Amino acid sequence: MKRFFKPIEKECSAKKPALSPSKKDGETTETSSEENSKKDPLKFVTWNANSLLLRVKNNWPEFSNFITTFDPDVIALQILMRALSSPPFKNYQIWWSLADSKYAGTALLVKKCFQPKKVSFSLEKTALKYEPDGRVILAEFETFYLLNTYAPNNGWKEEENSFQRRRKWDKRIQEFVLQCSGKPLIWCGDLNVSHEEIDVSHPEFFAAAKLNGYVPPNKEDWGQPGFTIAERKRFGAILKEGRLIDAYRFLHKEKDMDCGFSWSGNPIGKYRGKRMRIDYFIVSEELKDRIIACEMQGHGIELEGFYGSDHCPVSLELSEASSDSEKREKKNLDE
Repeated sequence: MKRFFKPIEKECSAKKPALSPSKKDGETTETSSEENSKKDPLKFVTWNANSLLLRVKNNWPEFSNFITTFDPDVIALQILMRALSSPPFKNYQIWWSLADSKYAGTALLVKKCFQPKKVSFSLEKTALKYEPDGRVILAEFETFYLLNTYAPNNGWKEEENSFQRRRKWDKRIQEFVLQCSGKPLIWCGDLNVSHEEIDVSHPEFFAAAKLNGYVPPNKEDWGQPGFTIAERKRFGAILKEGRLIDAYRFLHKEKDMDCGFSWSGNPIGKYRGKRMRIDYFIVSEELKDRIIACEMQGHGIELEGFYGSDHCPVSLELSEASSDSEKREKKNLDE
């Protein structure tokens, strides 16, 4: 199947979204410099919609109202929804990175007044034209990069599509952030990891979790996918070596049992009330002083504000760059 679609046409056009023309491997979607906006987005939302189409449909007016109220400049989605052509989403251009499976895929919605300079669909911008599972969309704006990712789940076993796949993904992410230079980075999405004990509601429960009694041979792989010691160490190394800041934890130092998590277990069964923070906004250190707010938009074990998913939206607001920071960013770009 074709994996990429043109952005939604402008409101004055009657054309429907169409498949993009065939491109050679490594080619990305670009826009002319004349179309670039003079300023960059400041308000962002990321959400793993989890492909729960029937439940999302039932909650669609509520989610649309949230988008209308918060009025984000950019919406990053993981696991795609199709009902994005009605208000308020008609005011956005949409880029898709689709998967053959219903378990992956990403989308990026950007207000039409904020035109990216370039949009690509791989961590290796000059290599593959897309990630096999549609897990990446990278947008370059005038003063920063925006990376929307849906990280693969670690799984429970030492298998090719579990531990091994996640190790390879983390290595590629680490290589990407180390090579990402010239502009600050905003990295968002379902990163499928809870970095610290404060990022889960019940650390002992998640640390001891097993699937059908199986215990991996390496102790650092024990526990709930997303909360193993190995995953948390690798994530910490990515942040440290990439000089990146967890925007939510930068503002919220204490554990919040009501509003501090982005994923919640099934309200029925042993995972009731068990929650994790696995959806993030990660920003380069040079952007940390511009962070106004970063919030989990859902709360409670009854999934209020989750809009039919088991993940809630996460929002980020940045202040406009000051003249001093603009000079520093320009200097970095010139260098």
